[in-house]
Amino acid sequence: MPEILRNLNHRTWLLLTLATAATFTVRADGVAGFAAGFATLAIACFKGRLVILDFMELRHAPRVWRAVIEGWLLLVSLLVLAVYGYGALGSAGA
Repeated sequence: MPEILRNLNHRTWLLLTLATAATFTVRADGVAGFAAGFATLAIACFKGRLVILDFMELRHAPRVWRAVIEGWLLLVSLLVLAVYGYGALGSAGA
């Protein structure tokens, strides 16, 4: 394994960079629709979780703190998905 990948922060940074590239690829190719929006939101949630666990250093925090912060991220992501889905269904019916 290359030396740079032995450090958790470097691995996390690499994953965040790859996830950003994936999001850019989905959106830059002109992909539209609910599936593209869902994929973009899922990648954003994945990136948020990585930041929370590794850069905010909650990976080894008490379970209560992890549950609160990760629960908040999940709740916000689900609310955004619900609003996005409602908007997509509303515009399709019009």
